[in-house]
Amino acid sequence: MEHHDHHQHDGDAAHVHTHPLQGDVAEGPRRPSRAELAHIEGWGADLDRKNRPAIPMERMPARFIHPHEGQLPQQPENVEILVSTERPGITPIFGTAQPPKGLSGMIRRAAYKWAENDLRRWLMLLAADRVNVVEGIGEDLAHGKVPNVLAEMGIKAEWEHNRAGLVKKAVIAGAVVGTAVYLMRRRER
Repeated sequence: MEHHDHHQHDGDAAHVHTHPLQGDVAEGPRRPSRAELAHIEGWGADLDRKNRPAIPMERMPARFIHPHEGQLPQQPENVEILVSTERPGITPIFGTAQPPKGLSGMIRRAAYKWAENDLRRWLMLLAADRVNVVEGIGEDLAHGKVPNVLAEMGIKAEWEHNRAGLVKKAVIAGAVVGTAVYLMRRRER
């Protein structure tokens, strides 16, 4: 297939570039045909019912799962639950395994004041997760347990299955730490 359908000649008013699967720029993208996609293994399995893996399990008419009669009973609130500003009330069932506490909890509370589509909310929640890791290490040390941070990070598995990736991460981390130390020492002078 040619990648250029039209070539500009002396007197042609337009020069239009096309790609075999995109069509003219003016037309917009073109959907590939079934024949053009047939080389992809498994493509189109949903076109013919005989090729669908779930067919033996499907029933006609389809199964109907009855909704819960009435409202679900409200789960008791034994810990602080953070609720989105965009959702009224609290859902009937919610997780209580990791209630907000400490500095990470303060960051989470502040993050939940922002709307769900606000980038600040998600960046604050990511920061709270990182702070929570450090808090967890501190709690372990306070209880007399020395955490094996490298094992918890999966270093052994990484060494066995992705040695090149681990070496790359170590080199990058070393470069970042080395640069930070160099800049701090340079600032002190």
